[in-house]
Amino acid sequence: QKIHLKSICLRYQLYLLLNSHFFCLLKNGMGLIILCAYVPKTEAGHCKWAEVLKDLEKIKTSKDIDVSLYTANTDEDVKCQEPVMRCFFLETEVIIQECRIKNCSETQDVVNIWKNGNAGLENSKLNSRTSAKCKECEEYEEKSFTEFIQSFVKVIQRDCK
Repeated sequence: QKIHLKSICLRYQLYLLLNSHFFCLLKNGMGLIILCAYVPKTEAGHCKWAEVLKDLEKIKTSKDIDVSLYTANTDEDVKCQEPVMRCFFLETEVIIQECRIKNCSETQDVVNIWKNGNAGLENSKLNSRTSAKCKECEEYEEKSFTEFIQSFVKVIQRDCK
């Protein structure tokens, strides 16, 4: 026996409509109502680190930030990508402290990098088990703020490919 479904689409706020999001109520012949949602895929090439990259661009020329930071190698084994990313985001805490001491104009941008980074890593589906050959953050060479930012951007761009 065929079950016929009636679909009634409810528009959910204008901005959701403009982004092609909508919710549907499906009612089968037995009276059962099912709620479903259509959420489109993000456009190809969208990177979960896009906001971090924008904020890195804002702070990269800062004259207020003069600190040496553990800087992971941009050519680390792909199996070490998660610990490398964690190292970069961990070092942003050092930048935050530096900015608070010097009252940098970029403090909020650095805080945003840290927050977005930690949120992205928590939601990451990367394997939590890492190879034994992955370095701890403190094992990397300390480099200038400028070199740190350049490496950070390269690592994020590699992750976005």
